[in-house]
This record gives sequence, structure tokens and C-alpha cells, in this order.
Amino acid sequence: LKNSNCLMNKPQLLKPQAVVHAVANIDGGSRGNPGPAGYGVHIECNGTIIELKEALGITTNNTAEYRGLLSALQWSVEKGIQSLHIRSDSELLVKQMQGEYRVRNAKLQKLHGEATVLAKKIGQVQYEHIPREKNKEADKLANKAMDETSLTNTE
Repeated sequence: LKNSNCLMNKPQLLKPQAVVHAVANIDGGSRGNPGPAGYGVHIECNGTIIELKEALGITTNNTAEYRGLLSALQWSVEKGIQSLHIRSDSELLVKQMQGEYRVRNAKLQKLHGEATVLAKKIGQVQYEHIPREKNKEADKLANKAMDETSLTNTE
């Protein structure tokens, strides 16, 4: 299996392995702030594409961005990823995770703390701020999740 490195839960014992690397584009949003929210995560690992999304109910844009980050980090920990490149169009999230901006909001402080703990379990995590137009796959997933939130709120 060529792509088995991305699907393993634990490293195999006695066999030296290459570092398992993944790239995750993340996006979160809300329609209104706060409003119906969701996130989308588009992960590439050894030629395999993994898509994650979740409707979050009513919350803020920044909370949705962090929930997308947490989803990517949690997936990476579960799959034994040792090197992760996070790409996001949220300058706030990227700069906070890089330690350039302080996290002032109490709710975001909690999410930032959870993300920091998960990132340490992975080992090497790199954060990159990208333009919105280079984050289309994650944006599509986040919009689908927001659509699902909107549907559940009207029923």
C-alpha cells in the first residue's frame, strides 16, 4: 500500500520509517459573526486526499477557524503524522499560533491551548498564511458545513 503511511494509527515497531508529512489547508467561517458556522479541512498526504468538515451551530468566524485547525491537528495525531504544514487564510490564527499575536479572547485562548498541546504531539508543525484564493478546497468544505448548520437551525 503506497499510501499506508497516512492511514497508520501507530508507527510500526522494528522497522525504520520515513517521516510522515502532510499538508492541511484549513478554513472556517460563519454567516454573520456570530452566525451559522462550520469548518473545512483539505489534507494531502502521500498522494491521498482527506476532507473533513463539520457544522458548528452558531458561533464566530475565529472560533470556526480554530475548530478547523483542531480537526486537522487531531487527525494528524491519530494517523501518526510527524510533520504537518498548516495553510490558512486567517492571518489572526496563523500569527497567534506562531506566537506573533497574543490571544486575548478567552474562548480562543482555550482553543489555542488545545491546538498547542496537539501540535506538540505531532512534533514539527509549520503555519503559513495564504491568500483566500489559494484556499478554495477548504473554503468549499467550510461552506458546505455552514449550509448544514443553516439547515439544522431552520428545522
